[in-house]
Amino acid sequence: MIPNSVRVSGLDYQVEEKPFVQIGESKDYLGCCSYSTTTIELLDSMSDDRKEQVFVHELTHAIFNEAGYDQHEEDMINRVAIVLYQVLKDNEFHFNEHEGETE
Repeated sequence: MIPNSVRVSGLDYQVEEKPFVQIGESKDYLGCCSYSTTTIELLDSMSDDRKEQVFVHELTHAIFNEAGYDQHEEDMINRVAIVLYQVLKDNEFHFNEHEGETE
């Protein structure tokens, strides 16, 4: 499930699905992450699994940028994102499970 927004280092990145994703003069990317507008764009015609995988890839770009890495090699982002996607997909995490509960 792709969220409508995701918080990275205190900034809310809005997640948008679009009929095409454009970076500069190039169109038809699967996804894109804009640091200046804190937006992650995803191509809306992808399968759900591919959309999740591309979302994690673009999220990894946002994470590296907010961690202070201005230059990210696409190969490094690809490698980290594919493993992160698999970890997130194969495990159930409930970090906020008890949020708001009182004992």
